[in-house]
Amino acid sequence: MGWVTAVILYFIVWWVTLFAVLPLWVTPSQPDEPGFATGAPQHPRLLRKALVTTLAATIVWLLIYALIRSPWLSFRGS
Repeated sequence: MGWVTAVILYFIVWWVTLFAVLPLWVTPSQPDEPGFATGAPQHPRLLRKALVTTLAATIVWLLIYALIRSPWLSFRGS
């Protein structure tokens, strides 16, 4: 795997992981608060979610990288 492929794979894994992490730690705001939509989170905690996403995506990416580099899975014919 070249470095460009590795970066693109990491970006895809990070993005998918972000969508899995976004619903965590969400408490909806009260409907009577001005300036907020009914379903808007009270405290989005985006920095925490970005850090958790980066950590989880790095772990998943390392597992995928190890699987691709291992002899167990080969994309080349015999």
